[in-house]
Amino acid sequence: MEVTVSALGAVVALVIAIFLILKKVPPAYGMIAGALLGGLIGGADLVSTVGLMIKGAQGITTAVMRILAAGVLAGVLIESGAATVIAETIVKKLGEARALLALAIATLILTAVGVFVDVAVITVSPIALALAKRANLSKPAILLAMIGGGKAGNLISPNPNAIAAADAFKVPLTDVMMAGIIPAIFGLILTYVLAKRLTSGSRVEDNEVVVSNTNNLPRFMAAITAPLVAIFLLALRPIADITIDPLIALPVGGLIGAAVMGRMKDTNHFAVTGLNKMAPVAIMLLGTGALAGIIGNSGLKDVLISSLTAMGLPDFILAPVSGILMSLATASTTAGTAVASKVFGATLLELGVTGIAAAAMIHAGATVADHMPHGSFFHATGGSVNMSIKERLKLIPYESAIGLIMTIISILIYGVFR
Repeated sequence: MEVTVSALGAVVALVIAIFLILKKVPPAYGMIAGALLGGLIGGADLVSTVGLMIKGAQGITTAVMRILAAGVLAGVLIESGAATVIAETIVKKLGEARALLALAIATLILTAVGVFVDVAVITVSPIALALAKRANLSKPAILLAMIGGGKAGNLISPNPNAIAAADAFKVPLTDVMMAGIIPAIFGLILTYVLAKRLTSGSRVEDNEVVVSNTNNLPRFMAAITAPLVAIFLLALRPIADITIDPLIALPVGGLIGAAVMGRMKDTNHFAVTGLNKMAPVAIMLLGTGALAGIIGNSGLKDVLISSLTAMGLPDFILAPVSGILMSLATASTTAGTAVASKVFGATLLELGVTGIAAAAMIHAGATVADHMPHGSFFHATGGSVNMSIKERLKLIPYESAIGLIMTIISILIYGVFR
């Protein structure tokens, strides 16, 4: 007999998880504790609750494996200096006159080729601080440019969030990446428009500008090799009907990139760094799986669907709404995408929404509220430009607007006009 949890239990699970994360409890533990208490309050006994949590976590393990494999590519890009070279080259090509656009595009491309969005912002931030000092740009302007570019790049990258969506709906990773291209362009445009308007705010001090170390950095073509190879291998499926799983394509791209840069002897170091970057995400996803196990077997889905129907909204709206709500709860694009895809995926398919459409709209929706203060992204990005919490909070509406425009475009493409 299938165990179900009440909608109240699912809501309690989310509320407890958010509360614990706000109290600086590690997200994985916060979500596991929320799932456990939510299941019990929702009417399931202890054995059944644990069973639902384990089943939910088991459903996320294939995505976890692919995410851990992606650590090789990320480690190569970050530790070899390739990410820095890519960012600096883009900024130099666009010039100081278009500094904000250059920062947005540089962060977009870094994220798009496989660097975590917060790591991409941190990587570009020294360049941004130097540019801001020379051009008298405000800290809010440069940070929003980087964050918006990173959000746009996140929609078209082989990052954990895209992997989670592709895995949940059993669609190729490249399809999820390509589905985000047009929304990402709109996100980039709005980022530039909004960043240019942020003329007030704190300024960069002389002691905040750090001269980057250019020793032993690879050339641009060598630096870009790793992501190009990885994306080419992934693209073989739509191009030549040759399927190479991200579990293979992403680390192979990283290894070939390391070889081209003449850094094969450092591959173990790169892999260790990449694993250290991915391990917290993988652990967090096991927590999201446990939470998804409770929510997915609760009445929350029915309540949400009934509410949308009562408002006269079409069925496909469930996809972006679930992405927004779950990213709001977890303050993470990856966790929000993973939970929404696992919990609402089967329902969306039953409602007639295609796998790629559901994945695209959930993925876009998860960028609307992934920057909330109870998540690490909020603090990591603010710290990258030495911004106060009070000033960092003021950027939240702008960040949400960028995520929302990408979500609206995704809805139009994959819902309204499909």
